[in-house]
Amino acid sequence: MTATAPAPAGRALPHPAREQIRLEGVLHALSDPLRLRIVRELAADGDELSCSFFDLPVTKSTTTHHFRVLREAGVIRQVYRGTAKMNGLRRDDLDELFPGLLASLLDAAARQEARLGEG
Repeated sequence: MTATAPAPAGRALPHPAREQIRLEGVLHALSDPLRLRIVRELAADGDELSCSFFDLPVTKSTTTHHFRVLREAGVIRQVYRGTAKMNGLRRDDLDELFPGLLASLLDAAARQEARLGEG
């Protein structure tokens, strides 16, 4: 295989279409503190971030699990850029389906962090 060969098709990750995203799946995905932390960091940055950007206090396999749950729920989109797996918040999809939900959840998480001194 040469360096100019296209990436194998297996590198594409499955994502639910907008109309397949379910409220209960989104809420489940965001119910975990580490997944909520990932989403908060993506929202704060406003751009795609690589998986390695996140400094989570869990093993690599557990980190991979958390990203998969978020992707399968339709909360994030993951794409390969070279060897890096990049993550972006599906804000437009979530805002279209559930207006105000993401903003309310992010605000509530920030208030909780301030109140409890977490983070």
